[in-house]
Amino acid sequence: MLKLSIDNPEELARVAHALSTDLRVKMIQLLNVKRLNVNEIAEALDIPVSTAASNIKVLEQAQLIETELVPASRGAMKVCRRTYDDIRIILNAQAFTRSAEGQVYEIEMPIGSFIACEIAPTCGMVSEERPIIPEDSPAGFFHPHRIAAQLIWLRKGYLAYRFPLELPPHAKVSSLQFSMELCSEAPNYDNDWPSDITLWVNELEVGTWTCPGDFGGRPGRLNPGWWHMNGTQFGSLKTWSIDREKCMLDNMEVSGVGLEQLALFNRPYVDLRVGVKEDAHNKGGLNLFGKRFGDYEQDIVMKIFYSL
Repeated sequence: MLKLSIDNPEELARVAHALSTDLRVKMIQLLNVKRLNVNEIAEALDIPVSTAASNIKVLEQAQLIETELVPASRGAMKVCRRTYDDIRIILNAQAFTRSAEGQVYEIEMPIGSFIACEIAPTCGMVSEERPIIPEDSPAGFFHPHRIAAQLIWLRKGYLAYRFPLELPPHAKVSSLQFSMELCSEAPNYDNDWPSDITLWVNELEVGTWTCPGDFGGRPGRLNPGWWHMNGTQFGSLKTWSIDREKCMLDNMEVSGVGLEQLALFNRPYVDLRVGVKEDAHNKGGLNLFGKRFGDYEQDIVMKIFYSL
């Protein structure tokens, strides 16, 4: 779900503008069925390809669709997919403390705040202004300046985080959610470079996403001007959600791990680990984006939905 708030009028206006024409709404309707390239969208709507491309750019800037370059018979083509099932507009900012499921406890963790890691080259970290460590230096991941990281990449291994758990006494948790922007890690970038990226919560493996590539070919919406165009540019925003019975990845079930197995109330924190397993079928590494890199203005977000 995309949440829009009156406290962020620029994002609210951007999304409202993107949905303000019948043509762009029809594009979203087409993408409800399947992924399509620009030529297919133009043909389906009987419009010039240039018109389709310009309107797709508006939807992409509003983060209502994602695009990726995939190999074609002549070079590459841009393929589009819808990103959200629902949009919620909040005109009263205080409403963000509640949801349809009751109360929401939310923490946003900077990507550089990992407490442990296992890293293999290719690897590196950059802040919004400059590289933090020399490229392909696993030892540099223990540098205290890592807290400023806005893009982290590694070919093998994992990053581990610890989130404080400060729920009211007797809170009844209905679901736990983690979201972050990710993609694979290839030399420079490669839109066709699959990687099996796995999430663990409280030491339990909860689900794996096979990312199709290390995305590039256009600048990430938030990337600083100094970042080179021949490198990774943006990722996909992925959301793992664990309820009492299962784990969902973007509304698709990926495992039978439920809240009871996580034993949330046995400790005053929640441990999160994201990485590529040693025995993964696609060992394509990962890029993790902070709120000043890529396409999505967020770090790692944990949400716990509960009632009293």
